[in-house]
Amino acid sequence: MANIDLVRVGKNLLKSADTGESVELQSLWQDGPVVLFFLRRFGCQVCRWTAAEISKLEPDLSANGVALVGIGPEELGLEEFKKLGFFKGSIYVDEQKKCYKDLGFKRYTALSMVPAALGKKVREVASKANADGIQGNFSGDLLQSGGMLIVAKGGEKTLLHFIQDSPGDYVPLEDIATALSISSNAKEGQRPVCNDDVCTR
Repeated sequence: MANIDLVRVGKNLLKSADTGESVELQSLWQDGPVVLFFLRRFGCQVCRWTAAEISKLEPDLSANGVALVGIGPEELGLEEFKKLGFFKGSIYVDEQKKCYKDLGFKRYTALSMVPAALGKKVREVASKANADGIQGNFSGDLLQSGGMLIVAKGGEKTLLHFIQDSPGDYVPLEDIATALSISSNAKEGQRPVCNDDVCTR
């Protein structure tokens, strides 16, 4: 886990998807611990499935005073994402992609994106998303990767810092609960064996 300067990163501004107002990232952990899920895109099929997975933890997080927050790198696809109800937490947009940069979430190149998007991990998650009826699209910035940051109350320390390597990478629900020292009965969706007919969106 890389060393994160929470004071510096905490000053970055995010735009609330509900009110449109700008808030500092650090305001999200001021009153309690927070799980910050950074999506690649709001239209990303794998991100949508992962958002739905993480949302299974929301009752347990809420019961333990932990906030659940989703952050996207652009507004494109936001309204559809909200309307379809993939995510149970509050949603923000990092319009300057400053948090993404400061937290080390890499950008693919056009050349590196194709093998990454066609990789086994992505195909496995995409086939699960298809089975769950979750679709995606190709709108927006296809080259941005995402990850997760879990911060203790008041920004006291980083509890988990996860950077996607493949677009299909995500943090298991058990690891999120462990990082927060809480218990959860949420059942993780099974990732099926992929086949060559499945590709990501």
